[in-house]
Amino acid sequence: MTQAFFSSRVVTPEGVRPAAVIVDQERIQDVREPGAVPRTAQLHQLGDRVLLPGLVDSHVHVNEPGRTEWEGFATATRAAAAGGYTTLIDMPLNCLPETTTVAALEAKREAAAGQCHIDWAPWAGLTGQNTHHLAPLAAAGVAGYKCFLVDPGIAGLVMVERQDLEAALPTLARTGLPLLVHAELAEHLYTDGGADDWSNYDTWLRSRPDESELAAIRMLIELCRRYRFRLHIVHLATAQALEPLALARAEGLPITVETCPHYLHFVAEEIPAGATLFKCAPPIRSRANREALWQGLRDGIIDMIVTDHSPCPPSMKQGDFRQAWGGIASLSVALPVIWTEMRQRGLPLEHLVHWMSTQPAKLAGLEGRKGAIAAGYDADLVVFDPDAQITLSVADLHNRHPVSPYLGEKLHGRVLATFVRGVAVFKDGSFADLPIGREQRRQEKLTAI
Repeated sequence: MTQAFFSSRVVTPEGVRPAAVIVDQERIQDVREPGAVPRTAQLHQLGDRVLLPGLVDSHVHVNEPGRTEWEGFATATRAAAAGGYTTLIDMPLNCLPETTTVAALEAKREAAAGQCHIDWAPWAGLTGQNTHHLAPLAAAGVAGYKCFLVDPGIAGLVMVERQDLEAALPTLARTGLPLLVHAELAEHLYTDGGADDWSNYDTWLRSRPDESELAAIRMLIELCRRYRFRLHIVHLATAQALEPLALARAEGLPITVETCPHYLHFVAEEIPAGATLFKCAPPIRSRANREALWQGLRDGIIDMIVTDHSPCPPSMKQGDFRQAWGGIASLSVALPVIWTEMRQRGLPLEHLVHWMSTQPAKLAGLEGRKGAIAAGYDADLVVFDPDAQITLSVADLHNRHPVSPYLGEKLHGRVLATFVRGVAVFKDGSFADLPIGREQRRQEKLTAI
């Protein structure tokens, strides 16, 4: 059945305007003036509520198969739908087996089948031992590769050294796929400190200094210059890296950068002792650093905002900042968190779509299908009230374990409905009974961001 979504505020690639979005056979057929609608269309009258393209999160840890007690496809995609996301790209670690071979990829696909409320795609892992698997994984349809320059605490996705990268990069460059790098160098980390008070957040912050990120990014820029592979820096936390990244981009190197809601909302000065819900790596840094990251977004040095949704059972968040698991779950809350910060800075809705939908879709090779309200794109749509005021509660969290450092935050913005390929998967606080999410394969022709 043909559908028509009317709003006085439709966020299109040409700007925010009154429009009717015509949907048929899972795709957007046209974006028209509000009066030009097929007589037989099912009408969705949205008034002045905003119609956004579905958000795309290119940094999510689903953890299934193998660690579904942390999070799984059913709960992660449910939380994502409630947060306005219509596509997520799943990271290759925290699941068992880690996605470093085609066999492991097929195990993940089997685990996801029939469980997903939204669409998804997989990243693969790069280790020092699986270079011969890179080309087969590309042929099998992964969106790209992820690696760590520090120990991620996961046995099956060990950290890589520079020599491991140099051995793999010629093969990786030939695939044309991006390499996503956790950019901290272990030699700059301070982890001894037996006499230090690890209940104090400042101890955790000092243990992972800006220099650990900065040195890693300088090394990666050098390698990118030499091997000309698509480099993507995940979860940038230090603003000190913005200048070298800007210079590398000006040089024409194929580098993209992401940051996360927790780095754009929280500040180190306000994290109390023992508050391990805030633990992540790299760590949340200072207020001045936060503002510099926002400037990096404005300047186009940072391309996108993604969640790094990394949940775990509540028991794993206990202890001090050295013992607790590092990760923040935010799929269901990232949109109001970021919109609240954007309102305070006078930033428009078009920027939100660019950072949280269009650019992550391009990174994952889904450009032309995901990330915009335009003819030919999937009918992934979000009805959003940007003026709603909320105090975040457990009822707003829909992932497996309802723990979050965002609880109690006073925010602006509420997702009223989320449509995946024209089907309502979340509406007025309820979820569709039938999960309709599908795996999305990258476009054959890779495009630069």
